[in-house]
Amino acid sequence: MTNQLSALTLAPTTLLDSDHPAVMAFAHEHAQGLTDREKAVSLYLAVRDQFRYDPYRIDLSPAGMKASTVITNGYGWCVPKAALMVAVCRAAGLHARPGYADVRNHLSTERMRQTMKTDLFIWHGYADIWLDGQWVKATPAFNIELCDKFGLLPLEFDGSNDSIYHPFDKSGHRHMEYVNQRGAFDDMPLEQIVHDFDALYGAWMGGDNALRQANFQQDVDQET
Repeated sequence: MTNQLSALTLAPTTLLDSDHPAVMAFAHEHAQGLTDREKAVSLYLAVRDQFRYDPYRIDLSPAGMKASTVITNGYGWCVPKAALMVAVCRAAGLHARPGYADVRNHLSTERMRQTMKTDLFIWHGYADIWLDGQWVKATPAFNIELCDKFGLLPLEFDGSNDSIYHPFDKSGHRHMEYVNQRGAFDDMPLEQIVHDFDALYGAWMGGDNALRQANFQQDVDQET
């Protein structure tokens, strides 16, 4: 982990597959603007809103965690959506790397709270993008429709300031609390993520958990 520019933050990897045809096509379509900052903002909005946030269908296999898989599926949770943001930035010629933090997330369904047995989400993903001489955080996980249903302020990104989650929702209720910053990496540390998820969440990661058999969007609609 470093604060300096490196060729690694432009290069494709197995998980950050910026050389995948679908990723390259998405970057070409949505990296609009004259400046790197404008391109990054355009990419952010596209990744945030064109792919639904779905924490029920978590697949921690290498295939399930690839950036290009989000495009194939049309949905993702915070870690692969952040990976996609990094990958499309790299495909557009922007230095980018995945970053992670542990958060207490107050946006969840009753089914999710009962399954997880905690509101602590470890290895929450965001993208770290080099713009105008500095690393800037961008967090594209929650699509705007989801924010509207939960009464959240949509998370915007201007390319100059860090875009991280608001501590409170529109009504002043607790939303997101950052409890630990893990930092940014040249590639997704999938092996460590899997190890830590298994250790903390246990049954949630098993193949028979209630979330895998449920529909996140339906639960959101019922509870909101």
